[in-house]
Amino acid sequence: MATAIVVGGGIGGMAAALALHGRGWSVEVLEQAPEITAVGAGISLWSNALRALDALGVGAAVRGQSIDGTSAGIRDTRGRWLSRTDIAALRERFGTPVILHRAVLLDILRSALPAGVLRTGVSVREARTDGTVVHSAGTSTADLVVGADGLRSVVRRAVCGDVEPRYAGYTAWRAVVELADPPTDFGETWGRGARFGIAPLKDGRLYWFAVDNAAEHAPGGLDAVRARFGDWHDPIPALLAAADPDMVLHNDIYDLPALPTFTAGRVALLGDAAHAMTPNLGQGGCQALEDAVVLARHAADPDGLTRYDHERRPRTRMITRRSAQLGTLGQLSAAPLVALRDTALRLTPFSAQLRSMAPILDWTC
Repeated sequence: MATAIVVGGGIGGMAAALALHGRGWSVEVLEQAPEITAVGAGISLWSNALRALDALGVGAAVRGQSIDGTSAGIRDTRGRWLSRTDIAALRERFGTPVILHRAVLLDILRSALPAGVLRTGVSVREARTDGTVVHSAGTSTADLVVGADGLRSVVRRAVCGDVEPRYAGYTAWRAVVELADPPTDFGETWGRGARFGIAPLKDGRLYWFAVDNAAEHAPGGLDAVRARFGDWHDPIPALLAAADPDMVLHNDIYDLPALPTFTAGRVALLGDAAHAMTPNLGQGGCQALEDAVVLARHAADPDGLTRYDHERRPRTRMITRRSAQLGTLGQLSAAPLVALRDTALRLTPFSAQLRSMAPILDWTC
């Protein structure tokens, strides 16, 4: 039986383990965190990701977390609509995206795997192209090593050497909260150099994120977010007031430059380790799920890792570039450019937005 070591127990790593297990591999997942917790935020899963989840056998479970009939779009800071999402047209063309808590998705993936596959509290120190992994519990060897260990991947060094992530110029806060009187309209609000997004979760809670132009590593807790966004339209002040400061995640936003390869020897990269992208298209997790399915499909072939690399690199490069471009547009701060952007949003028909989404969302396994 072929063996695989997956480094990283996040969404991409667990999906890769499930995909490989489904094709008869013996899989071990090494995760440095001592335990998997429910700390986290929401994630959007579009039609391409849902097809990948179908291939993994968990699509129905994930779709069970969806909410029908929500209203969405982009507004200005006073609450005026710049662009409305035609939910019926979106559903007809691509299907309804699912928004759920990352912890829920991880639970679904982990529950589909045999007990004992995931080893927590194991920190990987080095991966080698011959399939050797040096970690805090010793040394392991496998036919395949999957680097799913994120933006600052240790495994990536075996494939590409040291690669420095690129700071996007903005930072983000995320939280999940409850409101006694939840809103019925969702989506994003675009201001000058800042954005705020709201999405509903099936359990009645609300996921929000805030993005602001800032210097890299600039400090800023919940008080700073409240000061920056507290005078924006309702229900943003209430969402900020409902947040627990200890549960708000704060992360600078990065992506990776295009790597020359995702594979070397017996090692393959996926997810953020291969193509970390800004979150503006909601495709980071979606692309990791695609990676997992494609890697498992090719991994057993003699030239399988080369085929995986050739299939995934051009697509993820395109999406990384488009996501960065959208972020630049959303984070404009000069008043004349913001006015021009907002006017363009008002004048752009939703049909044009659907066409622009097709190259990303029409992916099939």
